[in-house]
Amino acid sequence: MENLIKQTATAKLSLDGKNIDLPVYSGSLGAPAIDVRGLYKTSGHFTFDPGYTSTCSTESQITFIDGGKGQLLYRGYPIEQLAEKSTFLEVSYLLIHGELPNKKQNTEFTNTITQHTMLHDQIESFFHGFRRDAHPMAMMCGTVGALSGFYHDDTHTTVDDARNVAMHRLIAKIPTIAARAYKYSIGQPHVFPDNSLNYAENFLNMCFSVPAAPYHVSPTISRAMDKIFILHADHEQNASTSTVRLAGSSGANPYACIAAGIACLWGPSHGGANEACLNMLREIGSVDRIPEFIARAKDKNDPFRLMGFGHRVYKNFDPRSRVMQKVAHEVLDELGIRNPVLDVAKELEKIALEDEYFIEKKLYPNVDFYSGIVLSALGFPTSMFTVLFALARTVGWISQWNEMLEDPSQRIGRPRQLYTGPTQRDFVPMEER
Repeated sequence: MENLIKQTATAKLSLDGKNIDLPVYSGSLGAPAIDVRGLYKTSGHFTFDPGYTSTCSTESQITFIDGGKGQLLYRGYPIEQLAEKSTFLEVSYLLIHGELPNKKQNTEFTNTITQHTMLHDQIESFFHGFRRDAHPMAMMCGTVGALSGFYHDDTHTTVDDARNVAMHRLIAKIPTIAARAYKYSIGQPHVFPDNSLNYAENFLNMCFSVPAAPYHVSPTISRAMDKIFILHADHEQNASTSTVRLAGSSGANPYACIAAGIACLWGPSHGGANEACLNMLREIGSVDRIPEFIARAKDKNDPFRLMGFGHRVYKNFDPRSRVMQKVAHEVLDELGIRNPVLDVAKELEKIALEDEYFIEKKLYPNVDFYSGIVLSALGFPTSMFTVLFALARTVGWISQWNEMLEDPSQRIGRPRQLYTGPTQRDFVPMEER
């Protein structure tokens, strides 16, 4: 990967009577960064940044977020344009290779992915090792990690062809694994991939078709699923992406790295937000109870929080939520579903977009609010929500992993700490304690 950062200024740090110059670098978009790589060597001091929220861990050319403007770009392209005009596999090619594919490239890439959708037959035995009530994310995490036991090529860090095959395998097999986890959790026979279907259609068919009856994938539903995948494909250096990069920095195989990302995404503060949002809507239960919960949300002394509103990064609006809002209404209209939970969601959305409290605090419905509604309407249980997130995010993870391997400045991750434990002390024999 070509280094494109430029030194634009110098920051001066005065410490213990010593003046230290620190380079300031700028990228093509976003805030500049002060380079502190040489700080410890020069001064004997580390920086202290729990959560790394003020730390650039890498240079990247994949995804850019401007939270103030509500902007999300994949390789420079606005997420709204990609969701409306592109397909998930086209976006996958873009994230990995840096440019949108031409017709020939798109056809070849799609065909390559299609050729890798099947799972090794012995993975079926692996699934049967799980309890029937195992969480689908447990099955996802375990099975993706187990792929390394089926593909032993360790040249993925040094040979481009081996790395490409690993990336193609992951993009192709993740939907098959996700659908298999779902079928296993509900006690239905698994459905093999159908390579005559597109990416989203194939996944829906593997999830919802049964041997006893024909299943037709609605174009509206298929397109909605494809857009959901696009919207969740990458999101800069979030917790799970940073986990994948950190695991990859040690030279770990790509299947282990993606399994690590899935494990991180499983956390309720990360990938579980849409599940938490739907659980909140179920807690509210009916439209007539909404004022009670709105009042609780406004009460500073009440620990209750409205899930699915506002975003840690986006300070005005989440650009993905506007696309997802449209998708939600299209899906609900297509399916004609009448559900008290969905009625609560519609009314809560209306209030949040009109209520001065929400407007003033910029608590707009985010992508998790709408995605929970859509996935529930499609028939997925809440336990599958994070699985679908992991399915979509896999392409972002492998794009980031691939970029990391090509970065000449990449080193094994090794954060520092501010130690506050006991100072040195002598061992005391047990009989004297």
